[in-house]
Amino acid sequence: MRIGELAEATGTTPRALRHYEQQGLITSTRAANGYRAFDAGTVVRVRNIRRLLGAGLTLDDVRVFLPCLDGDITAGPASAKALRVARDRLAVLDARIAAQTELRNRLATALREAGAGVP
Repeated sequence: MRIGELAEATGTTPRALRHYEQQGLITSTRAANGYRAFDAGTVVRVRNIRRLLGAGLTLDDVRVFLPCLDGDITAGPASAKALRVARDRLAVLDARIAAQTELRNRLATALREAGAGVP
C-alpha cells in the first residue's frame, strides 16, 4: 500500500506518516520507483498510534506501547510501564490545566476590576 492509501485508510496525512516512520513507529520498504510501500497491517498500527495521541500521549510516550500496537490495544491488560507513562502524562495535563485555570481566573479578576465584566 502506498503512503496516500495508508493516509486515507487511517484518516491521517502522508506528512504525519513520514513523521511516524522517522520516529521508528512504522516501517516501509521502497518500491523500484522509490515510493514507500507499507504492509496492510500498518493500518492497525497507525490507528492505534492515533488513538494514543488522541488520548493525550506524545510520540515518545507511544514508544512504550510498540509491542502491542499491531493488535487491539484495549483488549489486554496494560503493562506497568505503560500505566506509568499514562499516569505521568495525566499529571502533566493536570498541571497544565491548573496553570491555565489560574491564568483565566487572574484575567477574569482583572476584567471585573476594570468594570468590563466577564462573560
